[in-house]
Amino acid sequence: MALLKSNKLFYCVGNISPSLGVFSCRNSSWWGGVQMGPPDPILGVTEAFKRDTNPKKMNLGVGAYRDDQGKPFVLSCVRKAEALIAAKQMDKEYLGIGGLAEFSKACAQLALGPDNEVLKSGRSITVQTISGTGSLRIGANFLSRFHPGPKDVYLPKPSWGNHTPIFRDAGMSLKAYRYYDPSTCGFDFNGALDDISNIPAQSVIMLHACAHNPTGVDPRPEQWKEISDLVMKKDLLVFFDMAYQGFASGDIDKDAWAVRYFIEQGHNIVLSQSFAKNMGLYGERVGGFTVVCKDAEEAKRVESQLKILIRPIYSNPPMNGARIASTILNTAELRSIWLEEVHDMANRIIKMREQLAANLKKEGSSHNWQHVIDQIGMFCFTGLKPEQVERLTKEFSVYMTKDGRISMAGVTSGNVGYLAQGIHAVTK
Repeated sequence: MALLKSNKLFYCVGNISPSLGVFSCRNSSWWGGVQMGPPDPILGVTEAFKRDTNPKKMNLGVGAYRDDQGKPFVLSCVRKAEALIAAKQMDKEYLGIGGLAEFSKACAQLALGPDNEVLKSGRSITVQTISGTGSLRIGANFLSRFHPGPKDVYLPKPSWGNHTPIFRDAGMSLKAYRYYDPSTCGFDFNGALDDISNIPAQSVIMLHACAHNPTGVDPRPEQWKEISDLVMKKDLLVFFDMAYQGFASGDIDKDAWAVRYFIEQGHNIVLSQSFAKNMGLYGERVGGFTVVCKDAEEAKRVESQLKILIRPIYSNPPMNGARIASTILNTAELRSIWLEEVHDMANRIIKMREQLAANLKKEGSSHNWQHVIDQIGMFCFTGLKPEQVERLTKEFSVYMTKDGRISMAGVTSGNVGYLAQGIHAVTK
């Protein structure tokens, strides 16, 4: 026996209840049509790594910094900032919708440079976001609602895996331009220029400011200049994603060069920032989203609409991480310590690249591994094929994503030789 109510089908599991005098019915499943989703590829690598009992096992899938003992690293400037914050015994009231004002100001100054004309004229707006992912999603939502041109975002091929669902779920269409050349494990400059020249006017183009994820391949300054000229000629809106400022080269100004150059050339960019990597604030979720506008009046209007977008999503961002980052950036002593520490982190990664290439040569590899050194940032596109990755995992317990991307943060002076031995064995 079934009862039809509000278009839902209810199945009776008994007759009239003597005590209640009503039918006892069981609701059919609300979620019967929900299919099992595919596992996250990086989390899957981590789970397989955890199950492995080989004492030499290596997890090169996760994009989080490790020290030379392979341990998570908390910066001393972060600990000092936390102590200063705790000593002030501040309240835990809500932040404003746009976040902690002193953080947002310091965030923009870090990216654009403190003397940038954009900041002095007040023609930009920066809001605090939930790390880089939250920044990108707020930006995607803003573009979906207000961008006057095509709702197309052109991503480099490949790009960070999360870029696609972030923009897709915000209602944007995803397209691509050539970026990585598998034959050289480097930048396909000519292919990029050719594809960009065919992008329709007023479309959105995503550019990685530094330490391109997942390839570690960045344009050289002279190449950035040509890209800037072409993008200006094509009248494209530039969306910079800068998740590694300072962490790529160890120099915050060098890593922000492309962003600042594009603004100098007259591009009114939008920008996402993250403090996960360069301050080690992974779980604190600290980021910023900036829109460079025509003038201060336009910036005020954009700010009002960003707040309207943010309010129904998470009301206002979390406080603790923003306080930590703001304290570091706005305290001369802590900022100095941070600049040294982020340089040291970047330098360790660079040294591991050099040692990996040297050890591969020592193993007798006949391949050219110069791209391992030339690439920059946390990730390296090794050029390994899926079948070689599979062998490396099965025979050496070295875990990475199937595309051959490795997190250089997982390489240490203690295991780099073992990694070179494994790579050589599967690439002979």
